[in-house]
Amino acid sequence: MATFTHDHVHLRSPDPEGTAQYYERMFGAEVLRSMQQGKPRVDLDLCGLKVFIAQVEPDGKTGAAPTSPYLGLDHIGLTVSGIDAAVAELKAKGAEFTMEPTTIRPNVRIAFLRGPQNVSIELIDRNAA
Repeated sequence: MATFTHDHVHLRSPDPEGTAQYYERMFGAEVLRSMQQGKPRVDLDLCGLKVFIAQVEPDGKTGAAPTSPYLGLDHIGLTVSGIDAAVAELKAKGAEFTMEPTTIRPNVRIAFLRGPQNVSIELIDRNAA
């Protein structure tokens, strides 16, 4: 069988720069700016995951973001240690949580927040006390 590894996640945004700044401010993502076919391009290194952010034109051809839960790719998951402190830090930065930290099984706590364009982001602490 072939071997596969992850390459990237692709987001669409009416404001790629604003979206990138959110991930940088909240999670310490590295913003990577370049030019592609003569147009500015904004990408991220989010905890080692490449995230491409594509500009959405205001022409009405791009559908609205879905509301979780829905079929298909549902959320981005990020591992964190000390989830309660991390949630408090993110709230202080203005993050909007859709699920407060919850223990789902022994030593595993999760929380969900809403990112730009309604992207659902899960925080998971697999070593919670």
